Amino acid sequence: MSLREQIFTQEGTSFPGKTYTECVLEPAFQEAKTHLLGPMMAINKAHLIMLKEKGLLTQDEAKQIAKALRELDTEALSVCSYTGKFEDLFFQVEDELLQATGDIAGNLHLARSRNDMGICIYRMVLREKLLVTLSSGIELHKFLLAFADEHAETIMIGHTHTQQAQPTTMAHYVMAMADSLERDLRRMKAAYYNCNRSPMGAAALTTSGFDISREMMQDLLGFDELVENSYDAIGGADYIGEAMAVVQVAAINLGRAVQDLLLWCTQEFAVLKVANPFVQTSSIMPQKRNPVSLEHMRALLSSCAGNAGTVLTMIHNTPFGDIVDTEDDMQPYVWKSLATLDQMYRLLAAVITTMDVNKEVLAERAKGSFATVTELADTLVRSDSLSFRTSHHIVSRIVKEAGSKGISADQISLEMVNEAAMHVIGRPLQLTKEELAASLDPVHFVQIRSLPGGPSPVEMRRMITVRTKRQEEAKDWVNQAALQCQSALKKLDDELSTWSEEK
Repeated sequence: MSLREQIFTQEGTSFPGKTYTECVLEPAFQEAKTHLLGPMMAINKAHLIMLKEKGLLTQDEAKQIAKALRELDTEALSVCSYTGKFEDLFFQVEDELLQATGDIAGNLHLARSRNDMGICIYRMVLREKLLVTLSSGIELHKFLLAFADEHAETIMIGHTHTQQAQPTTMAHYVMAMADSLERDLRRMKAAYYNCNRSPMGAAALTTSGFDISREMMQDLLGFDELVENSYDAIGGADYIGEAMAVVQVAAINLGRAVQDLLLWCTQEFAVLKVANPFVQTSSIMPQKRNPVSLEHMRALLSSCAGNAGTVLTMIHNTPFGDIVDTEDDMQPYVWKSLATLDQMYRLLAAVITTMDVNKEVLAERAKGSFATVTELADTLVRSDSLSFRTSHHIVSRIVKEAGSKGISADQISLEMVNEAAMHVIGRPLQLTKEELAASLDPVHFVQIRSLPGGPSPVEMRRMITVRTKRQEEAKDWVNQAALQCQSALKKLDDELSTWSEEK
């Protein structure tokens, strides 16, 4: 037997081949059962209502199809196995409707294609998953604001270039996380707007010669707008690309912060202590409290960014038209990336709300650190009318001298300051001991930085109030968007139910 004959023996001589079924059709069927069946049925119901309203189906035909749709056993479909009898779930559903009504159900596909229907299904699934992730992100944002409020006066050293920079507060850091997250959520909301547009009525490519109503389909399925150009409706994939670009950026942003939190859990940093429900011990070292929750977050956020990047790569250089690349093979990566981001939002909310902050250690480090000396340079500008660059030279000399003698910042004397000034400007300064002490105090440093966005507790609490209001508005928007979709789909069932009651 030749190799060709061996392959035909193994694969069969008609569609679908055994390996094609195993590698492509069966995995796609399993995903479709889980994610696509509900939206598919909703589109069938909406399309039926529209065809009846436009007079393209008689009342009797519409009732028969409606009865078949209502009685279709979707629960059985959701757990059935792929047999290869039908190419995919769409044809299996269509066959069951035909068996229930005869050829009448064939008219349910009037003026539509699997092209516009498929894209519509994917948009419906994506909008739902975006709202779920948005909701979890908004909850995380709420917990971050609460954590920041609790730590508005928790002094700590801020770092740039991984080196001690200036005193700030834990609230200032966490508010930066919250603001980054808020921008991610704003981008996700924009992605939702561009996703929640109906392609129905585009049919295969060029709409239809039948007098259907694309606008009615938009309303029945809870979409905000139409994808007006019918070619764009079936060819455009940027609604997926935009969502995945947003997810990728969001995962990267959150992952950077998680990396900091994980580092702060080390005994060397001793800043954070993750609560018992989120740590594991060692199989051999009894003293270990491994913050595995943060470790998993770091890894899973990377996988989230990777899956989103896979989607963008799959879109890249594909033809501008209806294609398999943007459908069955791509969608699982879309769903998984959103699901992972949703899970990480929820997990971080739990971890950050229950962890302890070592305020005493943070304050003590800040007190002895040279992170305060920017304020000393600023104070010399005020007390002696020096240029900042000149005062910078004086303070730099003081820091070097103190470092060589093992003196911490809070031990710097007025004599040391004046000695440095003599070398740089040739005279002592008018600076007082009280001014020197204040300039080296990390609490004072933070309190006077009350410009918009600064770390002072007063400014932090103002920012928290503003963001809390925006957070509540965002939550209301998500709830309203979800309600719009749910109400639209419920109306479909209510409408078909009334038909069965009509004489």
